[in-house]
Amino acid sequence: MKYGVLGMGIMGTPMAENLLKEGNEVVVWNRTREKCERPASLGAQVAARPADVIRECDICFTMVSDPQASHDVCFSEGGVLESICPGKSYIDVSTITPEMAQQIAAAIAERGGRFLEAPVSGSKKPAEDGNLVFLCGGDRSLFEEALPALEIMGKKSFYLGEAGRGAQMKLVINMIMGTMMAAFAEGLSLGDKAGLDQQDIIEVLAQGAIANPMFSLKGPLMADGKFQVAFPLKHMQKDMRLAQLLADEFAQGVSAAAVANNYYIKAKGKGYGDEDFSAVYKAVIDD
Repeated sequence: MKYGVLGMGIMGTPMAENLLKEGNEVVVWNRTREKCERPASLGAQVAARPADVIRECDICFTMVSDPQASHDVCFSEGGVLESICPGKSYIDVSTITPEMAQQIAAAIAERGGRFLEAPVSGSKKPAEDGNLVFLCGGDRSLFEEALPALEIMGKKSFYLGEAGRGAQMKLVINMIMGTMMAAFAEGLSLGDKAGLDQQDIIEVLAQGAIANPMFSLKGPLMADGKFQVAFPLKHMQKDMRLAQLLADEFAQGVSAAAVANNYYIKAKGKGYGDEDFSAVYKAVIDD
């Protein structure tokens, strides 16, 4: 198989590199061409437009920042749709809305191609290690055909049904994660103000029922004031907002998530949007 990867950011670059390391032919594209240099050094071909990647490849993956970027990659001049035809397959692994997934799916199908949404659970380190989790919806035959590539880039892939289901799952998961991080930040801040050692709080949490990798990984860094980006805070806030829109659709209250989202909005307003989402801690301690 010859694979395409559109979007050479924090996630797309290691995904492309993992495909290359397993001996696959890979064609890459990024709006800023300089970001293609790393995969190119490993043997990737660099294309000028998304349409050129589709033309060259059997299956093309897209990993971009938000629904608008996904829309532009697909529908703009020189975009994916320009080259979609029978025999071409397109997988969007970005976090987009269910409605956007359905819109792209319909446009791809109209031109005879196959579409799968496959947003990921995981950030920079899991992407580098090939330990992402793919949450898939859309064409079942494409899901099965893409499994060898998904297994290189990730540790588990779920097929959830029609297009839009993957996006719904991703928003639910990120809503939970974002709310947990805000609560964790509040706990660390309260403990610190009460005179407790934050490292002790982290170690106690690791022994109990709510022990989890996120607290163990992020906690020591937060206590040391280190917020090197693995998943940008601005993207978490975007996902929290989209999750609330999903909740509105089903008349579901998400009060805890709404309060957490206010912290992310505050953090973004203070200029922390490009830092890791754990930088919400800085908004909490200022509250």
